[in-house]
Amino acid sequence: MPSDSLDLQTKGVVFDIQRFSVHDGPGIRTIVFLKGCPLKCDWCSNPESQQRERELMFIAHNCIGCGKCVSVCPSGAIDLENPSRVILEKCIHCGKCVEVCYAGALNMAGEEKTVEMVLSELKKDAIYYRNSSGGITFSGGEPFFQQEFFEQLLMGCKSNGWHTAIETTGFTTEKVLNRILPLVDLVFMDLKHMDDRKHELCTGTSNKTVLKNAKIIAQSGVPMIIRIPVIPDVNDDLMNIQATAAFVRSLESVKELQLMPYHRLGQNKYDYLGRDYALNEIKPSSKSSIEKLKDAVEAYGLKCSIGGV
Repeated sequence: MPSDSLDLQTKGVVFDIQRFSVHDGPGIRTIVFLKGCPLKCDWCSNPESQQRERELMFIAHNCIGCGKCVSVCPSGAIDLENPSRVILEKCIHCGKCVEVCYAGALNMAGEEKTVEMVLSELKKDAIYYRNSSGGITFSGGEPFFQQEFFEQLLMGCKSNGWHTAIETTGFTTEKVLNRILPLVDLVFMDLKHMDDRKHELCTGTSNKTVLKNAKIIAQSGVPMIIRIPVIPDVNDDLMNIQATAAFVRSLESVKELQLMPYHRLGQNKYDYLGRDYALNEIKPSSKSSIEKLKDAVEAYGLKCSIGGV
């Protein structure tokens, strides 16, 4: 069961708060993105979410070469002669360079916040949650990665009477899952690949825990929608889609599967972080190929939508 008392001073790292979302649960919602994830998916559109710690991002086209960042950096991590500006192994993520970079070339991904600080932000839009039957969706990263912070945030939301949804990889312990599920009204869960070996190749982890937890959530009575990020040449073959649909059908309480087509909207973030993007040669799926996969899912008696719409 959840904790007995809400601790407003519990701290965690948040890398974004998006308002007025209409595709991540019922009604008008605010999405809280928590930093940190045990999976390292090649196609991740939020690479700044993978590490729990704050990370410095350099946007080259914004830089005017003023050098103020160099003068304030206490660890000598800024080099104007370096194309990526930041010497990652020296950076201590203090954020002093960001404070003086009025051109917006340096940005910090992630900010430590208390539960109280996050709830104060969410309360600003409470009228929209109430009038639209909306609420709060927690995403990431992987929300379960910051278990204590996540639990306290959920408790705070429930104390305000807000509907709560989570977007999760399902990668957590059974103990933590059973502790947090009573605080959740809706689960969106990704299934990346049904083949365990291929799942590990493209995410860095086995799918055994994920599939086990999908069964636990389905049996808990909490409504769940399964999502497949459809990645060309990774998991978009008919056999995998059919295997996923068959598994979802076996969960009985789950009636909906969403196909989330691959996109490159987060590709530039890899440059900002000084990382290589692994899927440069991959092109988004055609509309017709996605429609065929949708037909395959519906053949299993499941409701299927594309892109969550």
